[in-house]
Amino acid sequence: MIFLDIDGVMLSAAGWKPVENLEDGFSAFSKKAVDCLQHLVNETNASIVLTTSHKSTYPLNQWNHIFETRNLNVTICDKLDDNLISLNRKDEILNYLNAHPEIENYVIIDDDKSLNDLPQSVKEKLVLTSSLIGLTQENIERAIEILTHPTLVGI
Repeated sequence: MIFLDIDGVMLSAAGWKPVENLEDGFSAFSKKAVDCLQHLVNETNASIVLTTSHKSTYPLNQWNHIFETRNLNVTICDKLDDNLISLNRKDEILNYLNAHPEIENYVIIDDDKSLNDLPQSVKEKLVLTSSLIGLTQENIERAIEILTHPTLVGI
């Protein structure tokens, strides 16, 4: 399972760079991030839970179409609950994990620094990206390691 953010991961969150929107009205992803995410999914066969602040903008079937339009052959199986009480990302993810105790093997890919406050057992599964750069090959190598060798995480 991949807990995936979009801004700062699939596209740069650099405020001075104009964001290109595609015909579906959502931002284009960086080609580098697309290649990296597809490599991760190909290597691990993991599905995706969206953690992005945009998660409530579209239903899951439309999210799957958005990713497909951006040349990603992935499965978006779920998203975090609508954040009606303005929780931070850390608490949103912890609530989701508590509600889904069957999820043991996962990686969190995000640029949100509040995730540094996750409990150590969860933080070990965090790949923190640079919001100005987005997803990199180095991030993906760490994510593959987390997903394919979960017992070695934290060692």
